[in-house]
Parts: sequence; C-alpha cells; structure tokens
Amino acid sequence: MTAAPPPDFTTVTELSAFPQALRGGVVAIGNFDGVHRGHQAVLGTAMREAEKRGVPAFAMTFEPHPRTFFNPSKPVFRLTPQAAKARVMRALGLNGMVVLPFTREFAGLEAQAFVDDVLQNSLHIVHAVTGYDFHFGKARKGTPDFLKAAGVADGFGVTIVEAETDENGETVSSSRIREALAAGDVALANALLGYRWFFEAKVQHGDKRGRDLGYPTANLTLSPEAELAHGIYAVRVKHGGTAHDGVASHGRRPTFDNGQPLFEVHLFDFSGDLYGHELEVELVSYLREERRFESAEALIAQMDIDSAEARAAIQSLQPLSPLDLALGEMGFDGASV
Repeated sequence: MTAAPPPDFTTVTELSAFPQALRGGVVAIGNFDGVHRGHQAVLGTAMREAEKRGVPAFAMTFEPHPRTFFNPSKPVFRLTPQAAKARVMRALGLNGMVVLPFTREFAGLEAQAFVDDVLQNSLHIVHAVTGYDFHFGKARKGTPDFLKAAGVADGFGVTIVEAETDENGETVSSSRIREALAAGDVALANALLGYRWFFEAKVQHGDKRGRDLGYPTANLTLSPEAELAHGIYAVRVKHGGTAHDGVASHGRRPTFDNGQPLFEVHLFDFSGDLYGHELEVELVSYLREERRFESAEALIAQMDIDSAEARAAIQSLQPLSPLDLALGEMGFDGASV
C-alpha cells in the first residue's frame, strides 16, 4: 500500500550536496524509467527495510538514460523524465531521489569504486535494494551477486527483488510499456504502470484552427523520441491546481496540413488563456486512430462523437491503485489538486 507522501522530498543531483537527513538510509538503485509495477516492488522493499530500521528511504537513478548515453542517435523514449519520476516517487512515499550524471567518467567507474565511493563514503547507506537485472560499474561487472558480496564485506544489507509479472505471467518492463503506448494500447500501458501515464509540456501558439471548428485546443509538443500512437485520446489535464477533463488529438492533422506531430488538447467546459502555461496530461483511453476527413463539417461531426466518448470514458474512471489515487491528488509541486 502506498504511504502518505512525505512532507519533504529531496532531489539531489550532486553527491557533494547529499543531505545529512538522508545519510544512513536505505537506497533503491535503478534507472526506474516509468516507475512501473516492477520498479514499485523494488522501491516498496526499500521503504519497508527503512521502516524496520527507522531510517529514510530514497532512490538512486541516472541521467541521461544509459542507453541514450551509449547510443545518442537513438535516444530512449522516456516514460518519466526526471521531474515526473520525482513526482511518482514522492507519491509512493520515498524521502528523496539521488540523480547521478551518467557521464563517460561514471560509466568507467569500477564496480568496487561505486560501492566504496558512492554507496559508502557519500551516501553512508545501511541497506541497498535493486532489481534482479540491475548491473553497475565498468563493463557491467557489478552484478547482483557482486553487490551482495560487497554488502557482506562492508557491513550493509542487500536485497535483490525478483521480476514482477502481470496477470498473464509476463514480466513488467519499461520496454513493454513503450511498445503499448506506440500501439495505442493505453489500457495495457496504464495497467503495467499501476497509474495513468502522463507527460508535461508547455502550451504553444498554433494556427487557431480548432477555435474556428468550435473546439479550441491547447497545442503541445512531445519530445522527438516519444513514440506515442497517433490518434484520439480521452485525457485528464492538470493546470493551476485544477484537474480538467478533455479530449485530445495526437498526430499530423491529415485533414489540413499533414505537418509535424502535435498533441492538441480540448478541455471540456473551460475558457481561458493557456499560452505559455505548463500542463500535465494524463492518458485515460485511446478512442480511435487518426484519419483524414473530406470536409470540416465531417470532422466536426466526428469530434462531437469523440467528445461524447471521452466524457463517458472519464466518467467511469476508478483509481488503478493507491499510487494512482495519490498522483491524482497531487499537482506539479506535490500540492493537492
């Protein structure tokens, strides 16, 4: 069960700035992209170990994603960039997150040096928790068995968490979630995450065509590597401490210009200027694929249908988990919505 978010959640980006309040705690180590159900098993184990000892629990992760660092021409579709990852971890009840810069120097750090310099001398941990497939150090020589042996030698505990599987016995992974989002399978992606996938973006100026059609939109651009299926979505949007229901179109607008991909959000029963504002968009469901219409009138008729279907999907929403409920009650800064 998700704990109440701690009053103070600390994000640390430099080991030299690691706070005294987190020293002597339990660390969960991993990339944690998506903070999905498998990651939550690792983080939950760390929190339980910390509670037994009466010490803080925090996560350690890395930026950029190691796969992007080693292959920059094919950057990874980040499910949870740093700010989003911190929000999910805070909602889970952790006390903080350490974000280590993944540089060439760090990639070349020997596994034992990582244990000595980072875990021991900088963080002063009493226990480490990782997933079954986590490796660290130069040439990935820091295996789970290596970490266990280091813990025995240096006097800190180690727990290795086995794979989390879904209801069909398949392993929960970030790759499966990326594939589901790329295929428009929002239901599967959200089920594997244990909460509804969301992204944050700033509203930009567009051609105001939606206003002429009777459906004014907030225009957002996803990161270039985001492989989200083009189509129509039911969404929930957070802005200014308030949650709004809406319908969105992601794609190239084939009826008009077939241009660069754009995520256009229409908020129900809303009027106001959103230009330049940051929005958080949560995917509720995928309604249909993007397609070209022969006339603006035909498009408007379909948009009326899409809006009705989106309203119905949102009206029947139930929290997917305690974490989903906690996230639904939190804004960008952790305040209640």
